Amino acid sequence: MVQDQLKKSENMTVKAIKPTKPVFFDTNSLSWLPWVIEGTWFKLLNVDMKTGGYSMLLKVDPDNDAPVHGHLGAVEGIILEGEFGYDDDRGSHLHYVWEAAGAVHQPDSPGGFTMFAVLHSPLVGYNDDGSLAGVIDGKMMYTMARDGGQAAHLEVDYPDLE
Repeated sequence: MVQDQLKKSENMTVKAIKPTKPVFFDTNSLSWLPWVIEGTWFKLLNVDMKTGGYSMLLKVDPDNDAPVHGHLGAVEGIILEGEFGYDDDRGSHLHYVWEAAGAVHQPDSPGGFTMFAVLHSPLVGYNDDGSLAGVIDGKMMYTMARDGGQAAHLEVDYPDLE
């Protein structure tokens, strides 16, 4: 339990470990790629090969209501521009969003938005009849980014992908 604020000290027995590779990445070096919903764009930032989750920047065009979709795991993010929401529950610039695992919903965004999002596991899309239209996992996201020439910064090892 921390009883006081953490303080820098020269007498610490635990020493900082310098990273062996850069920990920062300039997302401006990536181009926006079309995502799985018409009028949406993404920049893939990381992939979790164990959970199928991923982190990304997501940009949604104005007046582009998403189709009904579900989250197998929690989703969290920060809205960077614009706003989106569900009826009266809405978020805008620098609002944090947490969507629980199992959420099935249909957000709307009259003016469009851009956000940083972390999906802790895959997203699922549905057809009109309720059947599964697709599963958007880290592997699929990596393949889309790779095919769009925007995955060189990612360190993943999917043996079945060349």
